[in-house]
Amino acid sequence: LDVNNAFLNGNLEEEIFMQIPQGYNHNIINTTPTPLVCKLNKSIYGLKQASRSWFTKFSTTLLSHDYKQSKFDYSLLTKGTKFKFIVVLVYVDDIVLASPSNDVISQTKTLLQKHFR
Repeated sequence: LDVNNAFLNGNLEEEIFMQIPQGYNHNIINTTPTPLVCKLNKSIYGLKQASRSWFTKFSTTLLSHDYKQSKFDYSLLTKGTKFKFIVVLVYVDDIVLASPSNDVISQTKTLLQKHFR
């Protein structure tokens, strides 16, 4: 799976301000010589924090649905029993799902689509 706009799903932990993009002038009147800034409410591509905030939200979502995170590789999550299990492996914004059960894979895809549109 490839998550479209993955980094836009992340929540920021701290306040981040950025200069208003050049060419954007929607009802903005700058009365001072200093450049205007805006506060980011969500993570965007290009932020140092973007990938971390995306993965934190992703892993927290799966952990809240009884997935277990590997102590040896935090990008590896598992869920299930001996006969009905799934392995989820994340690399940046690409996700590998592995399971002997197509039903379990479908359930996991539905869960991810519900939380990450």
